[in-house]
Amino acid sequence: MRFLSVLVLLCSSNIIVSQITHPKASPFAQVTQEVGLSKILIKYSRPAAKARKVFGGLVPYGRIWRVGANKSTKITLDTEMKVLGNVLPKGIYALYAFPEEEMWEIAFHTNTEHWGDGRQNYNPEEDLFRVKVKPLKIPYHQENFLMTFDSISHNSANLNLIWADTKVVLPFKVDTEAQMEKEIASQLKENPTPQTYYEAARYLQEQGKDYKRALNYVNKALELGGDTYYFHRVKSIVEAQLEDYSAAIASAKKSLKIASDLEKDEFVRMNNENIKKWKTLLENN
Repeated sequence: MRFLSVLVLLCSSNIIVSQITHPKASPFAQVTQEVGLSKILIKYSRPAAKARKVFGGLVPYGRIWRVGANKSTKITLDTEMKVLGNVLPKGIYALYAFPEEEMWEIAFHTNTEHWGDGRQNYNPEEDLFRVKVKPLKIPYHQENFLMTFDSISHNSANLNLIWADTKVVLPFKVDTEAQMEKEIASQLKENPTPQTYYEAARYLQEQGKDYKRALNYVNKALELGGDTYYFHRVKSIVEAQLEDYSAAIASAKKSLKIASDLEKDEFVRMNNENIKKWKTLLENN
């Protein structure tokens, strides 16, 4: 009898621990997006519509939604950002929504321990902040809930929440300019290479700012590193932005010659186009 009891206990234990791994109805997903020097990571699950009415049905109006399924959706930022003017410090947050037909509230919540929406344990006082956004109708059907980024620049990106026929857009902004100024100052202080000066010049050129400083940087890159087609190309663009078209054409020709010798066809084409454009501007001045 004692042996039988032990055997039953062992069998029961095996039943408890031997669970079947099965595919989830709302599979896990994550999206990572760089914005300038910063990074956003989102972890969420993707429920399907399955021919059901989603907003105002499967996701009722007037109550909290976990922005996905299963665990609460988590958003991680490695630097401070802003969302519609609200400061979102570096860290991890749970993302919740309060959908209505005409307007949604999105909550960035500091308690990341809740399962799903937290139900009675959800405390609005633990929201870092909420923002109001207007839902948009889309001209297609999105079967599985989707979170994705677009309109990405060095300083901003839009987070899109898309499901069924609805899209909600959350704009994120980051002060990449301040980060870059710190990065440039730090790198130029610590044994800078020609590439360091080139990258600083190129950043300023791409941002359309402080062209004289950019020209000083690229000249320093050429002084320390010698002729390269990409050093001379950036120099030509900066000189054109300073409206010194004669110098810009001369630099573009140097870039063109080196690029041609190295069979860098794309740079040959771009330099030829710029030389043609700047000659026209020079003639019209």
